[in-house]
Amino acid sequence: MTSQASRTAEQADEPLLSEQRDPAGTKDVRRLDRVIIRFAGDSGDGMQLTGDRFTSETASFGNDLSTLPNFPAEIRAPAGTLPGVSSFQLHFADHDILTPGDAPDVLVAMNPAALKANIADLPRGAEIIVDTDEFTKRAVAKVGYAASPLEDGSLEGYRLHQVPLTTLTVEALTGFDLSRKEAERSKNMFALGLLSWMYHRPTEGTERFLRAKFAKRPEIAEANLAAFRAGWNFGETTEDFAVSYEVAPATTAFPAGVYRNISGNLALSYGLVAASRQAGLPLFLGSYPITPASDILHELSRHKNFGVRTFQAEDEIAGVGAALGAAFGGALGVTTTSGPGVALKSETIGLAVSMELPLLVVDIQRGGPSTGLPTKTEQADLLQAMFGRNGEAPVPVIAPRTPADCFDAALEAARIALAYRTPVFLLSDGYLANGSEPWRIPDVAELPDLRVAFARERNHTLEDGSEVFWPYKRDPRTLARPWAVPGTPGLEHRIGGIEKQDGSGEISYAPANHAFMVRTRQAKIDGIEVADLTVDDPHRARTLVLGWGSTYGPITAAVRRLRTAGEAIAQAHLRHLNPFPANLGSVLARYERVVIPEMNLGQLATLVRAKYLVDARSYHQVNGMPFKAEQLATALKEAIDG
Repeated sequence: MTSQASRTAEQADEPLLSEQRDPAGTKDVRRLDRVIIRFAGDSGDGMQLTGDRFTSETASFGNDLSTLPNFPAEIRAPAGTLPGVSSFQLHFADHDILTPGDAPDVLVAMNPAALKANIADLPRGAEIIVDTDEFTKRAVAKVGYAASPLEDGSLEGYRLHQVPLTTLTVEALTGFDLSRKEAERSKNMFALGLLSWMYHRPTEGTERFLRAKFAKRPEIAEANLAAFRAGWNFGETTEDFAVSYEVAPATTAFPAGVYRNISGNLALSYGLVAASRQAGLPLFLGSYPITPASDILHELSRHKNFGVRTFQAEDEIAGVGAALGAAFGGALGVTTTSGPGVALKSETIGLAVSMELPLLVVDIQRGGPSTGLPTKTEQADLLQAMFGRNGEAPVPVIAPRTPADCFDAALEAARIALAYRTPVFLLSDGYLANGSEPWRIPDVAELPDLRVAFARERNHTLEDGSEVFWPYKRDPRTLARPWAVPGTPGLEHRIGGIEKQDGSGEISYAPANHAFMVRTRQAKIDGIEVADLTVDDPHRARTLVLGWGSTYGPITAAVRRLRTAGEAIAQAHLRHLNPFPANLGSVLARYERVVIPEMNLGQLATLVRAKYLVDARSYHQVNGMPFKAEQLATALKEAIDG
């Protein structure tokens, strides 16, 4: 969630505890204010599905939450190896939280590789649940253990639960007509049932999900349900789990409304649909599948009933070309991609700048360069979005800050594109795209009016008195040119990439005209109306931390920790990166020190230093993972003291 409210418990190293007995009086029930759980296993163990189901039930229960899926780029890495480990981390609480958490309180490790890949992230005293059936001599040796960590004493500092998950799952499914291998595939559901018991999660939603998912194979649905219930019953009856935990709903964290759990890519998809409806235009997506943007194509393809048309092109260039053609035809044109795809689309984006047509370019950033880290996150496409085209081709750039905020960012990108007749970059990233949080479903009346007026009549009178249509005769406020749909009688006009004559749109090579058009296109972008930057500074600090995009959660969590410790620090977060808010310069001038954390090597810091001549300090990482709150808090404390 994005509230600025804080509470001391969130900054504590351990969750707050209180204890009671369960109604039957057989086991302790401990109340926690928050928990961080990480499910980890082989790519084929279903960890993403397990985490997603646990998240969905947690959302329905009313907790605030934040998630971090983490999986390999390979379709299927070798089983039982470190490169093949897939994990899903969930942080849920009875209060407002901002990140998936720095360190798990609970690790569910389905094999030795999962344990070894994640053990360094666990604090001492954390709970570890392992599938002992997978800790064979060969599996242990495959990941470099000299001896089984379950036996060599290396896990003595943790609360270790050794559970034969595979054996128990197979035994639970003995009544089903399944091979052992088929039965073993349900062990993730056994683990989900066990964790659902441990944390008092609802189960009805998971049972409905399994029946729907395997509707065409009811025997598989029933087997998974049996494994799920067996895991729950195991937690209820075994002596190894003497305690279960409750995390109350976050009743004070949310404004009143109807909520659902939503990922960044899903929120962005819904935002695009809402934008097209608010604009009264059909939505056209021209796209080529690429991780981590493909989910937007998948989701939008389901919404033909809202006038959405999706086109899976043969390559990135065709995708953006089709989207631009749809924009020329009067649709809300969208293309989605990730970093390598932006490079391929750059020529057509430049064409859109020249033609001055609305186009949304959605870049779900990932680790680069080239193929880089397809399933990891990064913020390294900012300078590419700003300058990655030939010639002077300015394009507005905006960035959402949380998964739910992707909905609003899509609406804002559409507003700018439609009002100013320009392509717009929307920079999300893999962390936001795959992560999730509660989202308040807005009332339609709250959404902005994005309706546009197409050109219907000739708009210019020549010296001889004849009426003609000038495609580059501009709105004096926005400098946007008229949008004339092909086929409108009398409004025929020339388009293309060659420079146009101001007003008439005829081809022009005149130096003075080219200089005028270049400056006019720049002035149009510079003049886009964006909200002033808001600053959270309750204590008149001397240090400002400035962020953009998905760093919002870790930065805000770090700021909360510092303020709880008595430090004064100000925070501001940019949504609009081109143009910058009009008051950004005056905001920066108020502070002695400005720190800019980024998941790149200092791209926003470079822009800020160049434009405002401010000695902004860059704090950055490029390891494919989001910042941790404690890491940022330490860096910001050093900046305050420095």
